[in-house]
Amino acid sequence: MKQRFIGAMIAVMAIAAPAKAATFDVDPSHTSIGFSVKHMVISNVKGTFEKYTGTFELDAKDTLTAASAEIDAASINTRDAKRDEHLRSADFFDVTKFPKITFKIKSMKIHQIHYMVEGELTIRGVTKPVSLMGEMLGKVKDPWGNTRAGFTATGKINRKDFGLNWNKTLDAGGVVVGDDVTLQLEVEGIERKAK
Repeated sequence: MKQRFIGAMIAVMAIAAPAKAATFDVDPSHTSIGFSVKHMVISNVKGTFEKYTGTFELDAKDTLTAASAEIDAASINTRDAKRDEHLRSADFFDVTKFPKITFKIKSMKIHQIHYMVEGELTIRGVTKPVSLMGEMLGKVKDPWGNTRAGFTATGKINRKDFGLNWNKTLDAGGVVVGDDVTLQLEVEGIERKAK
């Protein structure tokens, strides 16, 4: 009788226990961390960061529950070597003193496949809240037996909030670099296999 009771309690606890979240490592080969900023009022310059690491978690319903990333600031690429060197300098990212950009989710609201993330973004040692809107794109098995999942996210920050203040005024009015920066993320991850 006692053994049956203990067995029943274990079964109830197993049912009541929340399923463990699955952890995914960001796959750099299939991920893009990009941005866009106004240039001389008349166009947008786009760029990416080429080196980064990150993880995210999905619960039993494949809902995003956590995410974090660490980006190598020196890996910025706007397809112009001279401009990229300027962006690495103390006028912008000051990568010698602040080599990493980091992000971590603090909270989120979910509606079906769409979500709003509130997180903390750190650039040049300055941490500020940032909001991202996103969409879960799904989960799939690849031909090699790995489970992959993907999502997109977009948001907007003011670069001056992080101390990226450099600018030049144009003779006709306006400035060389806009203040608002649009963030554009396309993320794919590979689920960690149980050890």
